[in-house]
Amino acid sequence: MSIMDNKTFLIIFLFLISACSSVPQNTSNSCKIFDERYLWYKHSKKVEQKWGTPIHIQLAIIKMESDFDWLAKPPRQKLFKVIPFKRPSSSFGYSQAVKGTWEQYKKETGNKLATRARFKDSVDFIGWYTNKSENILKISKKDAFKQYIAYHEGWGNYKNYKKNKKVIGLAKKVERQSNNYKKQLLKCKSTLNKKKYIIF
Repeated sequence: MSIMDNKTFLIIFLFLISACSSVPQNTSNSCKIFDERYLWYKHSKKVEQKWGTPIHIQLAIIKMESDFDWLAKPPRQKLFKVIPFKRPSSSFGYSQAVKGTWEQYKKETGNKLATRARFKDSVDFIGWYTNKSENILKISKKDAFKQYIAYHEGWGNYKNYKKNKKVIGLAKKVERQSNNYKKQLLKCKSTLNKKKYIIF
């Protein structure tokens, strides 16, 4: 392969990576998201069929957790309010899953090559997690409010959520966003289901 061919390949490769991983322009509109990332719709639809978690709830959780930033991490804590220090948790990627729970997901699902920076794996993780929340805590997978509280607080701490005004506020935001996504999807779902060919 010539030097020119190498450069051309590198440019195309970088373009494809950028196109697949960049944050959608309008993350508040489910139709706009899937218009830019049609492959994401296929992944989310598969999760809905596999785990029973509605697409609009999958998106609402990701919106709250990372705003669709594949490399999202919690901001670093600061010493004396100035010096950057360690991060408060190992949360990473679209779903902001912590390492321990992510490893549990991979073990239980057999998805050993899953990565938190891949949308396909992230929505499958959310499907798996919400399914376990339904089994453990008896929370409907259609209940965005309570599902997000379980997602944020963990199964063990869920019972104490009524004392936590902050997490209740976050869950209400997720619920509102979920309802908006649901209404938006009603307008474009038939078009999305007709598409057969994908690029990104």
